[in-house]
Amino acid sequence: MIHNIDLKSENLHGSFSNEYKPILTIQSGDSIRMQTPDIEWGYSASKGIDREFFKSAVNEETPLHPMIGPIEVKGAKPGMVLEVKLNDVVPGWYGTNWAGGKKTWQNDAVGLAGTEKIRLDWELYRDTMTARTEVVSRPVNVALNPFIGLMGVAPAEHGVHHTSPPRYCGGNIDCKELKRGSTLYLPISVEGALFSIGDGHAAQGDGEVSGTAIECPMDLVDITLTLRDDMQLAMPRAKTPAGWITFGFNEDLNQAAAQALDEMVELISVFYKIERSQALALASVTVDLRVTQVVNGVKGVHAVLPDGSIAL
Repeated sequence: MIHNIDLKSENLHGSFSNEYKPILTIQSGDSIRMQTPDIEWGYSASKGIDREFFKSAVNEETPLHPMIGPIEVKGAKPGMVLEVKLNDVVPGWYGTNWAGGKKTWQNDAVGLAGTEKIRLDWELYRDTMTARTEVVSRPVNVALNPFIGLMGVAPAEHGVHHTSPPRYCGGNIDCKELKRGSTLYLPISVEGALFSIGDGHAAQGDGEVSGTAIECPMDLVDITLTLRDDMQLAMPRAKTPAGWITFGFNEDLNQAAAQALDEMVELISVFYKIERSQALALASVTVDLRVTQVVNGVKGVHAVLPDGSIAL
């Protein structure tokens, strides 16, 4: 079945909690189509139309990233895995990013706080897959790579949790590989899963070094949610056009890298039925470690195993 979620305040929230009421209940294997607002909780359908601004349906003290959800999946239980297939991701016509000044939703200054704060407003062109802005009155163009920055299920821990740091249950991963054609696997820790999604990005480099990507609304996000009881995961994992990806999250970048590598060694060991020491040796000659982001308090590293890089 295909469900459509309207973009309205009643369907938005800006924090994680396993006590939030679901806005929609679906069956495993159902698809969902929706629009998502920009990082400032606004949306404009086309150039020349003023942005409409939304609020969180939850009475949060400090709502951060606007998310659609939570979405309940019938039959989801702790210990299962939620498969999130990204069928389509279509950005809106505009986006924004910032650098310098005082951080707003990021926790790390990346050595740039106190510098002059700038805001770049971008116009997005889907026909050429480019984005354009002006720097010192000169046009600048970059390539589009639209993806979803934030996808997660509710954490097992009680209370209200900020969206900024990524967690074992997903959230603000900010990995540019999570685009159309990718599948994210999330370990479920609460009944019903309570999945939420948002934070559209039009383009971002690994690291997200200013604290923001080109933050944009999405005109269409089309996903399919499927329960998997044949997988056991402690951390998110993804199958993307770049290959298999494992993640590590920690305030210490070295620890984040170690976690991403450990998850990848486990993946290779299980996939190819070899010892972990052998998997580590193969990882050393095939796997790329990349810094996902360094700006969300909890830093992210993702390990990439390119398709076809190991043949046994």
